[in-house]
Amino acid sequence: MEDLDTFVLRTALHWQALGLPVVLVTVARTWGSSPRPPGSLMAINALGETAGSVSGGCIEDELIQRIREQGIHTVCNSHLPAVMRYGISADEAHRFGLPCGGTVELVLEPVSAHSRLDELLACCEQRRSTERVLNLASGDVTLRPGQRDGMPHLDQQQLTTYLGPQVRLIVIGASDLSRFLCQIALSLGFEVIVCEPREEYRASWQLPGTSLSSDMPDDLILRLQPDARTAVIALTHDPKLDDLALIDALQSQAFYVGAIGSRRNSQHRRERLRTHFDIPDQTLQGLHGPAGLYIGSKTPAEIALSIMAEIVAVKNGITVAAATAVETGKQQHETVHDLSSGASGCMV
Repeated sequence: MEDLDTFVLRTALHWQALGLPVVLVTVARTWGSSPRPPGSLMAINALGETAGSVSGGCIEDELIQRIREQGIHTVCNSHLPAVMRYGISADEAHRFGLPCGGTVELVLEPVSAHSRLDELLACCEQRRSTERVLNLASGDVTLRPGQRDGMPHLDQQQLTTYLGPQVRLIVIGASDLSRFLCQIALSLGFEVIVCEPREEYRASWQLPGTSLSSDMPDDLILRLQPDARTAVIALTHDPKLDDLALIDALQSQAFYVGAIGSRRNSQHRRERLRTHFDIPDQTLQGLHGPAGLYIGSKTPAEIALSIMAEIVAVKNGITVAAATAVETGKQQHETVHDLSSGASGCMV
């Protein structure tokens, strides 16, 4: 499954190929509370069909109505980009479903060959972070290498936005837990690759939207060279499969590297990596294990939710201290339980 930005670009290109006038709408700036962050994309064609969103729905409804009644180029005032602002007053905020005081500024861009959406889509598919500069006076677009998560910038001359690689999850091991984890990841717009060299596990894997690799995990990690938009999670419980992959992943740019296991097994894993593979403590600090946030999970589906929650938190820059890691959460839970029951034994 592709992420929302890629879906919007691909849909806009499809409509353009069918000969339909299309406008690409970008959230350029927001003030106060807003349903969608700057950089969010939506495409609308002349029939009023949409892909993506820029609000909770009310702004989209108003834009669709205006485009149907006036046409895309009239709404944009010409064949050139136009800037529109919604939610300036409290009345408008209520009318368009924005939180009170919230304001969103949009750039409406009639899609043409000058938009270079085909090149931008190719950059995203090739995992190349790209800076896109739209000239508001001419509609011309410049593409150049840039950071994936840069903040959009709008001034009187141009709109600068940043797009790039779809966030990716590499799962080591095909199991029931893997299946639930992959389903959640796909629903969140992750590209999902499952690595399973064991034929008996690989034979029963069936989940549309995922890629299945029979490579040894460390070989796959070395081949893919995880970038800063990639997370790696080891789920096999087999050190022969997990450890070498984790070593290579920890030395890559991956934003998240994790492995399941009890607190005792996780400690043993760190000792193995430190003693037998000379992995320094500083590098080992990047290993999330036991993986996940503490939610009292028991079933494979709940454990998958716990792990995916931690991956998303790290992707969004939320520190584990702001949430609760599995190890810390279990310790706190056991402490509370022991105090309430009067237990005095040692915790595992």
